[in-house]
Amino acid sequence: MNPLLKRSALIIFIVLLIDQVSKIWIKTHMYMGQEFRITDWFIIHFTENNGMAFGLELGGESGKMFLSIFRILASLAIGWYLIHLTRKKAHPGLITCFSFIFAGAIGNIIDSVFYGAIFSDSYHGIARIFPEEGGYAGILHGKVVDMLYFPLISGVFPNWVPVWGGESFLFFRPVFNIADSSITIGAVLFLLFQRRYTKHDELNTETGQEEEKPAVEKQDEAIL
Repeated sequence: MNPLLKRSALIIFIVLLIDQVSKIWIKTHMYMGQEFRITDWFIIHFTENNGMAFGLELGGESGKMFLSIFRILASLAIGWYLIHLTRKKAHPGLITCFSFIFAGAIGNIIDSVFYGAIFSDSYHGIARIFPEEGGYAGILHGKVVDMLYFPLISGVFPNWVPVWGGESFLFFRPVFNIADSSITIGAVLFLLFQRRYTKHDELNTETGQEEEKPAVEKQDEAIL
């Protein structure tokens, strides 16, 4: 197997394993809104959302269906591009970035596609897996499980601050999961090291052209 492809597959496997194990444990051991306070700024808080990262949502059944289908199509595109990168031997860091992004996307797709069909809801107690009466929603209508909550800083805006003066604030408010974190890590690494990855690809292209040139020259000499 291509070493770069093996590297990518390992990253995807590890992220998906941690993501799904954590979500299934939360779903089968906690009820909606329950939380465990690890520290004042790190809380395991069980919540669900209809779709996007960090608790953002699209409203209604049609919005949920659209988001699930969009996720699947986007993940297929990322997966194809990731295979393309491994075949052309792109910078290992670039492959790592897209492996994190792809793994995170797949992790949340699993929730959206399957969780509604295999779990009972969590609003009336702890959810059961494969309940006899069926799941809480159909295929493509599952909710994404979130549990990581980091309320790092809280306070009140000074009165002189426009619009929000005198109002309380909390940073960081969104609750998210391992898949969201994986997407964020991949995107941030890509933005930070994009130039390095681009230079690597340019050098590879130049080296490839230089290696091909002698063969072309030999062919020309043979013709002459």
